[in-house]
Amino acid sequence: MIIELKNISKTYDGKKVLEDFNLEIEDEHSYVVTGTKGCGKTTLFRIILGLESADTGTVKLLGDYKYPYINSGAVYQDDRLCEDFTALDNVVMVSKKIFRQTAREELLKLLPQETINVPVKNLTKEQRRLAAIARACCIPNDVLIMDEPLTGLSGEDRKKAISFIRDKQGSGPLFITASEDDMEGLEFARVIKL
Repeated sequence: MIIELKNISKTYDGKKVLEDFNLEIEDEHSYVVTGTKGCGKTTLFRIILGLESADTGTVKLLGDYKYPYINSGAVYQDDRLCEDFTALDNVVMVSKKIFRQTAREELLKLLPQETINVPVKNLTKEQRRLAAIARACCIPNDVLIMDEPLTGLSGEDRKKAISFIRDKQGSGPLFITASEDDMEGLEFARVIKL
């Protein structure tokens, strides 16, 4: 599968945030789109997911792809977790194809055991972020698309998260946005500066 972004442009309130942006997101490749705040990273993320339309340009799925939409695991800048649900419940709720035991095993790769059955509103910001990453990676997907997934993670948590994401990427593409000052550990990916 290839996701082709061709001549993507987007303007907000007279300010052009993307102009004639082109990229082919291919299987088995990793991409990090970086730049300063407000340069269009999140807008591009939302356009790829079909949550927002470009003013001009196209997003196409090329190759032998069986769906009219992108089947993706996504991490947003805000965690979008259900506050009163546990980390485990947040993971299993996104797909009928995710078994509780599998979700538990995946969460334990990122979180301490005592945290996975606690409502996420009681977790630290870092633990909530890790739960959101686990949820996105557990969804059966063809591509992982993540908007600044590592923000707020440092040290061992950041290393674990990167390793987990890379493992779950499998042979599909990985598309990550990151601010210019948050690139630590992302050297494996092709860097695209906006």
